[in-house]
Amino acid sequence: MKLFAGLGNPGAAYAGHRHNIGFMALDRIAADHGFPPWRSRFQGLATEGRLGDETVLLLKPQTYMNLSGQSVAEALRFFKLAPADLVVFHDELDLAPGKARVKTGGGHAGHNGLRSIHAHLGDGYGRVRLGIGHPGHKDAVSAYVLHDFAKADRDWLDDLLRGLSDGAPALARGDAAGFMNAVALRVAPPRSGGTAAPARAAAQAPADAPAPARPAAPETPLMALKRLTDRFRRPPGRSERD
Repeated sequence: MKLFAGLGNPGAAYAGHRHNIGFMALDRIAADHGFPPWRSRFQGLATEGRLGDETVLLLKPQTYMNLSGQSVAEALRFFKLAPADLVVFHDELDLAPGKARVKTGGGHAGHNGLRSIHAHLGDGYGRVRLGIGHPGHKDAVSAYVLHDFAKADRDWLDDLLRGLSDGAPALARGDAAGFMNAVALRVAPPRSGGTAAPARAAAQAPADAPAPARPAAPETPLMALKRLTDRFRRPPGRSERD
């Protein structure tokens, strides 16, 4: 069994905030994979279902962000799971909007939700870091994360959430590469037709590949006459190939 925890703040007032992208990810996974309705458990909202061959509990702590570890630790203890069975979905200021990365271990980088989980469990759990970009100055971070995504963000956000859902079964079985590939197919799908294929082929060509040969210039009447004259001037016994 695995536990996927999404980080955010409870209540309608926070629902569209950048800080709540972890909640959004779990909502999409639950909806796409037919999980039963959310219900109150472990100081949060939880639902249990299957992702591929794995049983997975989805958990959205309702303790507010800075106490997320209370809810997550309670669920782990109930199911007798280790921190290695946990994957946390959270917003990441240090990644560009729409980017995702998988990570195990390491620091909390000042993220209050991760800080709380660290305090209860240590750092030996998995994370899915979901890029929301940075406002440019540390004094603007709080207002930035506690603000709704802009309308301009909707397309990439929807693609990212769909990719997370597509890759969730791979993540549940521990296949981080398969998970990331599923995400990439949504956020950067391969192009076909048009000018994209030649552009990709050019980009993939070796840097030292020889330039394509230029077509020979058409022979002019003067060039033909000179070639004929040179032929008759050639010493006997020597062929044209010499």
